[in-house]
Parts: sequence; C-alpha cells; structure tokens
Amino acid sequence: MNERITRRQALGKAAATAGLLGAGPMFGGALRAEDAAPGAGLKGRINHSVCRWCYSKIPLDDLCQSGREMGLKSIDLVEVADFPVLKKHGLICAMVTGVPGMITDGYNRTENHDRLTAWFGEMIPKVADAGYPNMICFSGNRKGMDAQTGMENCAAGLKRVTPVAERYKVTLCMELLNSKVNHPDYMCDHTTWGVELCKKVGSENFKLLYDIYHMQIMEGDVIHTIRDNHPYFAHYHTGGVPGRHEIDETQELHYPAIMRAIVETGYRGYVAQEFLPSRGDAMKSLRQGVEICDV
Repeated sequence: MNERITRRQALGKAAATAGLLGAGPMFGGALRAEDAAPGAGLKGRINHSVCRWCYSKIPLDDLCQSGREMGLKSIDLVEVADFPVLKKHGLICAMVTGVPGMITDGYNRTENHDRLTAWFGEMIPKVADAGYPNMICFSGNRKGMDAQTGMENCAAGLKRVTPVAERYKVTLCMELLNSKVNHPDYMCDHTTWGVELCKKVGSENFKLLYDIYHMQIMEGDVIHTIRDNHPYFAHYHTGGVPGRHEIDETQELHYPAIMRAIVETGYRGYVAQEFLPSRGDAMKSLRQGVEICDV
C-alpha cells in the first residue's frame, strides 16, 4: 500500500461514510478522559487512541464500538462532522483533522495563511465545544524553499492562529513526518526543526505531534529524543519500522521501552496506534498494539 497517497485520501474523506448520531455523556461541555472508555483491564498510564485512516474500510461506528471494548479512549484524525459518532460511543478525538492543504500545502507558504487562519478560526471553537484537546497541522512541502525561510513563514502564520487556540484551550500540533520514505520533500521532518519552530511561535498552544514511526526513519534515537524534547510534544503516534505495520517483534523498535520513557516524562496525553494491519484480523492487530503499549 502506498501510505503517502492512502493517508492523504483517507484523511480528506474521513467524514464520507459516517452518520450523524446522538451525543454521549458530557461534563462541563467536555468529555472527561475517565468517562471515555471502560478500561478493558488496562493499566491506565497510557491513554490509548487509534488513527481512523488505518481502518478506513471499517465503518466508524463499528471501529468505535470495537475500540471502546478494547479500552480505547479516542479515535484520532476524524473531522468535526464525525464528532457525534464518537460521542455516541463515549469516545473523544484526541487529534482532529481536516485542515486545508493537508500534508503538502501548509504553513511554510505565506499564500496559504489566509485560508488556514480562516479555517482554524472557524473550527477551533467547535473542537473546544466538544472538549477535544488537539488539532493537527502541517508545514507543507519544501518545493525548493530553504529550511529557515520555511520556519519563518510557518511561525508568522501560526502566530495569527495561536491567540484563538489559547483562548479556547486547544493545542495546534504540527506533525513530524519522514521525507525519506512516505512524504518526499516534507519540511518538518526532523525534531530539531520542529522544536525550533515551537520556540519561535512561543505559545503553549502550539506543539508537535511526535510520530515514532516517522522519526525512527529520519533520525532514530527515539527514547533519548523524547526525554530531551518532551515539553514540545503534545501527542504521539506509533507504527512498525520498516513497513508501517504491526508494532510487535516483526519490527525494529521495542515499544514497551518507548512507552515507559513517555510515561516517565509525566505525559498525560494520548498515544494513537497508526500502523496498517497486515494480517487477516485488523482488530486483533489493533488490540495487540494497545496491549504492547499498555505499560
């Protein structure tokens, strides 16, 4: 499977098959983490989620039901139109998607800033009203642009939106992606670049989505990177290297050690499984991933 194409298509059409169903339990306008899933015998030190696009062939209603039964508290990368489906099942969306331009056309181009400002200005209040914590954003591809210019452009555009994010207590998260295998030419492809951008923006409501799969490909040294930079990481994604499949003994990373390192930083956010199941029973693979990460 060509993940670069499939993910972009899947995220862009995330709401296509979901029905708008009734709302679930709310508390002060926000769904509490402790209300979000029954636990399924999990330890409770990791808040578990899964990325919708990896299971795009499964109806969202079914994914929510199966996910809740195995202890998930969230479904990542759904759009605002899908919120009622999640609420029906007592789940949240720990990372909301739908941003214009998606991966390739992001904040490093000043011509994108007006539409991004308008979209986030409209959507941030809706995400806040649902009680969800994070929204994804992207640097965009280089297209010949140097890294410093791209950083300056990203910072300028994000500073137009972060005051709204601060007001509504929503965090914008730029995803770190690999430009070696899946997303050629993507600009925010190293932790050091992303952390420097966070410093330039200077807001607690702009941080990074640290994708373990992508950063293992680009730079390795995952645990050391997490320990050194965790204040800038608002969210984590998993995935087996190589191939972006199951995170078990078939791949090169030992996820229990990575999860323990995350817990030791005091992290209280969400970790989302973002691998493509390669075996017959996709839900069995997902359950295995959750159990591996439940340290």
